[in-house]
Amino acid sequence: MLDWARWGWRQLTSMRTALILLFLLALGSVPGSVLPQQGINPQAVQQYYAAHPALAPWLARFSLFNVFAAPWFAAIYLLLFLSLAGCVVPRTFRQFGAARQQPPRAPRNLSRLPLSVTMASPLAPDAALAKASALLAGKRFRVRTGDGWISAEKGYLREAGNLLFHLALLALLAAIGMGGLFGYKADRLLVAGQSFANTVTALDQFRPGRLVSASGLQPFSIALEKFNARYVTSGPDTGEPAAFNAYLSYRAQPAGPTQHYDLQVNHPLNVDNVKVYLIGHGYAPVFRVTDGTGHVVFDGPVPFIPVSLNGLTSEGVVKVPDARPQQLGFAGVFLPTTVNVAGKLESAFPAPYRPAVSLVSYAGNLGMNSGVSQSVYQLNTGRMHKLAIAPRPLAPGQSMRLPNGMGTLTFAGYRQWISLAITYDPGQLPALFAAIAALVGLLVSFLVRRRRVFVRAADAPEGGATVEFGGLARTESSENFGAEFEGLSKDLSAALDSPASSDLPSSPDERE
Repeated sequence: MLDWARWGWRQLTSMRTALILLFLLALGSVPGSVLPQQGINPQAVQQYYAAHPALAPWLARFSLFNVFAAPWFAAIYLLLFLSLAGCVVPRTFRQFGAARQQPPRAPRNLSRLPLSVTMASPLAPDAALAKASALLAGKRFRVRTGDGWISAEKGYLREAGNLLFHLALLALLAAIGMGGLFGYKADRLLVAGQSFANTVTALDQFRPGRLVSASGLQPFSIALEKFNARYVTSGPDTGEPAAFNAYLSYRAQPAGPTQHYDLQVNHPLNVDNVKVYLIGHGYAPVFRVTDGTGHVVFDGPVPFIPVSLNGLTSEGVVKVPDARPQQLGFAGVFLPTTVNVAGKLESAFPAPYRPAVSLVSYAGNLGMNSGVSQSVYQLNTGRMHKLAIAPRPLAPGQSMRLPNGMGTLTFAGYRQWISLAITYDPGQLPALFAAIAALVGLLVSFLVRRRRVFVRAADAPEGGATVEFGGLARTESSENFGAEFEGLSKDLSAALDSPASSDLPSSPDERE
């Protein structure tokens, strides 16, 4: 079993496995970019369900609407983290040991190297080697001297850059993991004129990390003062959004000062290290319902969910559980700019130029006391009956009287609402630094070249010394290293106070 465990660990920490896992991680991220995600835009997920009622449940079974919280994505992520850790950490220690090692001994025959040149010097061999050592050390080569030879190497930072890249990638994964453990995401639909505090009960959806408690949320509060939307009014892009501005007032602490912020798309509000994004908007018609006893049993805005982005036609329901003698329910559409197309009501433009609602009325039991949770955007008509009143468009201020003295519904007007995505990610800043470090390491590994040069000096028959100078590049072809080697040869020749006795060969064949 121990041998099998070692074999499995070697397979997991191999570079091939790491590349496969990295590819699978990138491939698994594709649905998170293509399909709407529950944690980012739940309204788009609902619209996808409405547009693809047969396909959407199958996609949900594989967590494709919540990819980055899916078990299979976490498994790939953890395996990649272990693979990189097992590969990079031991290599880091080996690199630290290699960084302290001296260059290897100079070969006996430097003419066999890819680049070599022989020159004569009037200096003694030891003096010539001393000159060469000083020259190479001045050019930041790591120099090692021996009996009659010099070995020098440059470009150790290349491996350091490679290691920095892998360590930074490991740190990046750790930062993402830290955000998943200690961060949280939430959604809140906020109607103009309303406010909320950052508590679990006040949020529409709350997705905490594994180590996040409900009592640990930042105690800020936000109010929506007003929302403005501008749209293109002419040309082929008529109806396309031009600008969204949500004017907020907020407090970072319960007793703190009130501050104001113009929230726009891609310009989030940053309060107490929490980012608040504007991800959607719509209309909330205001209704007043009077029941059969003459009492006002409902008075307020009801958010309707857009089902058409072109004209911003929205659907919604109104539930009146306090109505007497029977509970009431209404389901219908809100049309910002109402037009009649072949007897069918549609919205021609997303701005509220001719706002109207058209509702179907129901009476009976809403089923809200059955113990089964219900969606505020859906009406359960299983225990209700449809009232005998034809739906007709109501303009702001108009009413419709329900049959059999069951009351009156008045369309009092409308407000606008926005959808907020609240994100706290403590690993975001470490992830940024890790990404920058990975980029620096990648650039270093690409730009720095590993190369070695060697010098041998021996007594010349006519006096002085015969100096051999050779070099090779460890990370690139000799042709790319040739220009640098030629410059080093000229500098060495000048230092030895003697011209080179042979030209640099252009190829190994010419040298032979």
